[in-house]
Amino acid sequence: MIKFILNVKYLYITFCAISCITLNAQAPIVKSSGDIFEDLEKLKVLGSILYVAAHPDDENTRLISYYANEVKARTAYLSLTRGDGGQNLIGPEIKELLGVMRTEELMAARLIDGGEQMFSRANDFGYSKNAEETREIWEEKKVMSDVVWAIRKYRPDVIINRFDHTSSGKTHGHHTASAILSYEAFDLSGDKDQFSYQLKYVEPWSAQRLFFNTSWWFYGSREKFAEADKSDMVTIDIGTYYPIKGKSNSEIAAISRSQHVCQGMGNTATRGTREEYLQLLKGDMPKDPNDIFAGINTSWSRINAGHIEKMIDSVIANFNFSNPSKSAQAIANIIKDIKQLPSSHWRDIKLTDAKELLISVTGMYIEAISDQHTYTTKEKITVRSEITNRSNIEAKVLKVRFNDLKMDTLLNTSLAYNISLKWDHDLKIPSSVNQTSPYWLKEKGSLGMYRVDDQKLIGNPRSNRALSATYYIEISGEEIEITKDIVYRYNDPEAGPIYRPLEIVPAISVKLKEKVYVLSNERPTKLSVSVKALSANQSGTVSLPVPKEWKITPTQHDFSIEYKGADQNLEFELTPPTGQSEFTMKPVVKANGEEYREELIKIDYNHIPYQSVMMTAESKMVKLDIKTAGRKIAYIEGSGDAIPKSLEQIGYVVDIIPVQEISKERLQGYGALVMGIRAYNKLDDIRFKQDVLMDYVSDGGNMIVQYNTNRRLKVDNIGPYPIKLSRDRVTVEEAPIEILEPNHPLLNYPNKITQQDFDNWVQERGLYFASDWSDKYKAILSSNDPGEPARKGGLLVAQYGDGNFIYTGYSWFRQLPAGVPGAYRIFANMVSLNQNNKP
Repeated sequence: MIKFILNVKYLYITFCAISCITLNAQAPIVKSSGDIFEDLEKLKVLGSILYVAAHPDDENTRLISYYANEVKARTAYLSLTRGDGGQNLIGPEIKELLGVMRTEELMAARLIDGGEQMFSRANDFGYSKNAEETREIWEEKKVMSDVVWAIRKYRPDVIINRFDHTSSGKTHGHHTASAILSYEAFDLSGDKDQFSYQLKYVEPWSAQRLFFNTSWWFYGSREKFAEADKSDMVTIDIGTYYPIKGKSNSEIAAISRSQHVCQGMGNTATRGTREEYLQLLKGDMPKDPNDIFAGINTSWSRINAGHIEKMIDSVIANFNFSNPSKSAQAIANIIKDIKQLPSSHWRDIKLTDAKELLISVTGMYIEAISDQHTYTTKEKITVRSEITNRSNIEAKVLKVRFNDLKMDTLLNTSLAYNISLKWDHDLKIPSSVNQTSPYWLKEKGSLGMYRVDDQKLIGNPRSNRALSATYYIEISGEEIEITKDIVYRYNDPEAGPIYRPLEIVPAISVKLKEKVYVLSNERPTKLSVSVKALSANQSGTVSLPVPKEWKITPTQHDFSIEYKGADQNLEFELTPPTGQSEFTMKPVVKANGEEYREELIKIDYNHIPYQSVMMTAESKMVKLDIKTAGRKIAYIEGSGDAIPKSLEQIGYVVDIIPVQEISKERLQGYGALVMGIRAYNKLDDIRFKQDVLMDYVSDGGNMIVQYNTNRRLKVDNIGPYPIKLSRDRVTVEEAPIEILEPNHPLLNYPNKITQQDFDNWVQERGLYFASDWSDKYKAILSSNDPGEPARKGGLLVAQYGDGNFIYTGYSWFRQLPAGVPGAYRIFANMVSLNQNNKP
């Protein structure tokens, strides 16, 4: 059923500063005259660049912005990973969920600097010290195929590596590996015998030049770089100012880089001349030392269409900034001529660009809005379309096709000046529509690679949106089609209209309250299971399968939920066995003749679009052989971690104390004081409280400082005696541990620590170990990666007055939330170390 709504003289005004672009990332973008003019200039350029590195925030946004905005080349960033192994400074998301966040932050950055975004299937498995380890864990042939695929698909004229392919062991292994893979793929991508299965979709492609984006950093100092031979380098001044934007290239780049919010990458802009250096690795050296495209044909003559370039020149010369629609007929003529060219890579790209330009010059506003933000298959959906032609150019909408719903609607309706055409269409979502979730998370991958079986999806930054509508519009006599994602919009009283992606979800989602349950005794523990109805009128059963040595009561619960969006919490009782044991619990919901095993996870931040992720609902159950001493712990949060919740699970009372409230009186009664990760990096006011903290230790307290980076510390010394932090780390989680002080109370009370307590650690041993310390400290443990010297600064203990101070770089913030038994036992000993257990 179609319902038309006409608002005479309806005027939609959009205004969105850069700072709010990502909040409303699904909103229709209506371009200014300046934007349109730049798009016209870009329509002339048939050249492209692929920038290659390892992680989100590795990219040089200054170069990406320069080539996208000054040179007007098609510019993309290939990030081999999604940054899953990093840390999150703004929330609890880690691993796969952090990768989803960082993907969206990259998309926000590209929206600002004008680039495009691509990925491989490689997983950021954590810090790696050399490229050899990285390539092995990444399953090198697979990630190499992805880099070759990206080159063949994007067809760049020039490739730029962010990192040095000869620097293995000198920087992050992922960095060097990305450069090596790109270096080798430069040749492989043009060989039809390499990864020939890709040729069903793409053709072999050979880029003409490969560069390394070098700088003084790779030479060790500015002085050494100044003396270096630069005869094989192209020098680019990227400090260009764009009057049409009111910003310099460096300012745009800074805003782009600042989108990496969860990594704390806020960047202050600079102005003026700034040079970047590109060292030639393969291909011929450009004759112009300031132009990497010198000698490469980037004009329309490369596809034998020089006459179209002349047509574009004419539009540019006659462009009217006050009334861009005066160029509509000329752009329609350009589209007509492009359509007559033989199909080719550049012909198809420029045809799409020209169609978008025709929409832009008319100021045409097009959107498709759903009446709800989540749907299940077979549910009905009402889609409201709006098209407003804000120019005097003759136009009409011919039809709309609802893709995936297999529904066409003929309209053949004129679009009069500034009259908003709106209509509702009631549809039913077929069962064939895929559920909304990142495509790379739908199958279980390995440590180093995500599993994606559909070749056409590999490299895409996002999953294809659930539902879309294609509008067939005739403007100035030329028929074009424009596809819009169907999105949900609501009004926020403070922020105004908020757009979020439409989501296709299962009828039911299920989850346990916690991701890890740590049980320290044999007493029954209550488990809360939440069942959420994502469609109305759901009823069925929930069960929690357990191994035979564990006991669950009852064996299943019935549930019944009437309303969509409502949930029901069901209580079970879990009894663990004696002794240490662990397993992964996966709830099973049976309803409507189907089984549901997935949890709907929401990622909701203002700086990125709302994200929904469907993942298998599971929680790790760990029965520990553990003893604890003491009860109350004060916790000073740093960058955020799950240590407090982990300690509460083994019986401690943990109080979060804001840094401003630290005082002698406030800390009384606490057997231990724990500083969260990076507390001395993040908390500005900690420098005013350091004397209070040291007095707490001296008076008999037990203070534990978890890892801090060695840069930007807020105090001169984090402990009672001199201690110097470094970048030393142990990245191999199975690296041997040497116990240096076997008789120290920390390793004996209340738990006897043995080598077994270092089994089954995750991702790494530790990071930012101390490198130098006063002889007042005792080094308790030693570990090191293969081929490296012993790192003894990961667990240091000093008696100070009547108390004890501990610095530890071991990664408890990863181990405890992962339910690693030995890590719990050691941490329990650390918080139990007090004046009655002096070294």
